[in-house]
Amino acid sequence: MTDGSRAHQLRRALDDTAQERPLLAVGAVNAIAAHLAAGSGFDALWVSGLEVSAANGVPDSNVLGPRDLSDVVTSLGRVTEKPVIVDVDNAGGAVSTAERFAFDLVRAGAAAVCIEDSTYPKCNSFAAHKAQGVEDADLLSRQIERIRKTLGLDLVVIARTEALIAGEEMGSAMARAMQYAAAGADAVLLHSKDPTGNQALEIGRTWTGGAALVSVPTAFPQLTTDDLGRAGFRLCIYANQLSRAAMAGMRAAIRQFTCEGAFVPSPASALADVGDLLRVGEPGALSCI
Repeated sequence: MTDGSRAHQLRRALDDTAQERPLLAVGAVNAIAAHLAAGSGFDALWVSGLEVSAANGVPDSNVLGPRDLSDVVTSLGRVTEKPVIVDVDNAGGAVSTAERFAFDLVRAGAAAVCIEDSTYPKCNSFAAHKAQGVEDADLLSRQIERIRKTLGLDLVVIARTEALIAGEEMGSAMARAMQYAAAGADAVLLHSKDPTGNQALEIGRTWTGGAALVSVPTAFPQLTTDDLGRAGFRLCIYANQLSRAAMAGMRAAIRQFTCEGAFVPSPASALADVGDLLRVGEPGALSCI
């Protein structure tokens, strides 16, 4: 098992209120994304349930198991020492499965898990074809307590409530977050899909629970990290932007090939050098093309 040093490093950073900006984490579904992110100023990596599900061709609805996520954590650890935060969704909807997710992910090298109160099976927070539901808050509290009992402080626990996603009022979401902090969560995430960002700013203004505040600004990208830091958030997670950028780039390259019959770099369809790929796994590698 790991010695928990990355978890302690991340926890200290979350607790350091003297920092002027929040910590920044970005989604990394593989070592290529981790390699790029690690050299670009991000403080941590995020293993997204949506990204890993998409990469494996399965729906984002509790199909992934601990091994799927652990394999990604292991691959990221080959190219960077950055702390890795893993999205475990509702961790299988039971206390025993949450314990297994946490234990296996620590062994793989994870510094933190983010566990949520969605009903099992969950659906993606931004799905329009399904509706997210939330479990009784006591279940997530028990999951947090079991993880703490099993792993102590060797894993940072981020408790995420989907109450606002499910249409509940702010007061209900705040009460859940307060309960999860009392159960032992290091940080809390009140997930929001309000595109104005006003809901997120209200969370920052009214939170008094002590645990660090986390934001996933997917729905409100116009709020900068400075905006969110001033609002009181200690960690901002950019959950899936690199995968979306990669998809857009692949579409552009395929579109050019379809039109011209060749993969030729252009302003509209940039291609990294072959050497860039070689150096992900072998930093000193050189390419002849």
